[in-house]
Amino acid sequence: MEHLKMMAAYNRWANSLVYDAAATLSEDELHRDTGAFFGSIFGTLSHILTADRVWLYRFIGAGPRPSTLDERPCTGFAELREARVEEDGRIIAYVDNLTPAQLEGPISYTPLTSSELVQQRLSPALSHMFNHQTHHRGQVHAGLTGMGKPSLAIDLIYFLRSEGRAWL
Repeated sequence: MEHLKMMAAYNRWANSLVYDAAATLSEDELHRDTGAFFGSIFGTLSHILTADRVWLYRFIGAGPRPSTLDERPCTGFAELREARVEEDGRIIAYVDNLTPAQLEGPISYTPLTSSELVQQRLSPALSHMFNHQTHHRGQVHAGLTGMGKPSLAIDLIYFLRSEGRAWL
C-alpha cells in the first residue's frame, strides 16, 4: 500500500512540474503537433486527465465518465490545469483510504475500446494507471524539449530526494 501512496504523491508532484512548464508556452506551442500519440502537449495532457478519470470511475463508480480516450474535457489550459489538480487530489484520497483486502480484490470493467468484460485485481490496475501517466508525461517532456524548453527533472528519484523523503 505504501508503494501506491508514494506513486500517487509522485504523480501529483510530477504533474505540477509538467503543468508549470506547459504554462510558459504560447497558445501556438501548446497546441502544436509534437508527434506524440495525442498530437500536441495540450492533447496529451487532456488524454492523461481523461484516462485517469476513466480509471477512477472504474475504481469508485463516481465522478466524470469519459466515453473516448481522446476526449478533450477542457477548452483552455487554465481549466485543464485546475481539473488536473482536482483529479490528483481524488487519486490521492482514493489510494489513502484503500485497505489491503481491497487492493487484492477484483475489479470488473469494460474497456472503452472493446465490449469484452475484464476482471483483474485492483492493485495491478492502479499500477497501470500510474505507469500510464508516466508514459504520457514523457511524451509531454519530449515535446517541451523539442521546442527548446529546459529539460524537466521529473524522474521518481528526484521526487524521492525532494518531496518524497518519507519513502526513502
